[in-house]
Amino acid sequence: MAGGIEVKTPEQILVMRRAGLVVARTLAALRDAARVGLTTGDLDQLARNLLAEQGATSSFLNYGAGWGIPAFPAVTCISVNDEIVHGIPGERVLVDGDLVSVDFGAIVDGWHGDSALSFVVGEPRPEDVLLSEATRQSMWRGIAAARIGGRVGDISASIEGFIKSRQRRYGIVREFTGHGIGSAMHQAPDVPNHGRRGRGPLLVQGMCLAIEPMLTLGGETTATLEDGWTVVTRDHSRACHWEHTMTITKHGLWVLTAEDGGEAELTALGATFGPLAD
Repeated sequence: MAGGIEVKTPEQILVMRRAGLVVARTLAALRDAARVGLTTGDLDQLARNLLAEQGATSSFLNYGAGWGIPAFPAVTCISVNDEIVHGIPGERVLVDGDLVSVDFGAIVDGWHGDSALSFVVGEPRPEDVLLSEATRQSMWRGIAAARIGGRVGDISASIEGFIKSRQRRYGIVREFTGHGIGSAMHQAPDVPNHGRRGRGPLLVQGMCLAIEPMLTLGGETTATLEDGWTVVTRDHSRACHWEHTMTITKHGLWVLTAEDGGEAELTALGATFGPLAD
């Protein structure tokens, strides 16, 4: 532990990489399978099947039991259009032009991986494509800003700075943040998507973080639906969510939920790619 933050050994990180690859491959399969006419419940069932085939278990299923709300009933969070995060899969039928964010987590031998991606079903609206790409790129800017001896605020400031540099204004959801991850899905520290460089907890070797910006086409204010889980934009503007689990090794950065470990994106941004394996 370092300042109350779980620091992982190389051996533990290698197990998290196994969980991360389960997540990466499942999310890719869900994105490829999604089409007009499927329900969000159909996609969740596919994820359940893939989890079982890969010998992993869900980070999400029954999460929150004992919180005074129903435990989360699915292995994916599938959020559509004005839903930001934590959408519950079910009977909703996907229609042409839906903007879909899928968040998914897996456990292998007690260690977690967590990632999210967004895509459009059918014919996309140009503004949705731009929103998703801005969210995705801001995530990678945040990941690339991490380094031993830096601060969590360096990640936060890089995400916010990239978003604010866009020609179009986007809402940055502030109520929900990235987080530490490891032997539990949600751990210290929080990783906000806005902040100041040089502030926040120290970044050290072996720290694992889930970086997850959430942007909207409108305002930042949110509301939670009666199911106790689904978070929507209060102004009903569309939202987008991207996430990766990453770690800081002695060699550099390694994205545990990216199939290539983040090599292509990190190299393009001038960050040091530092895997422990692969």
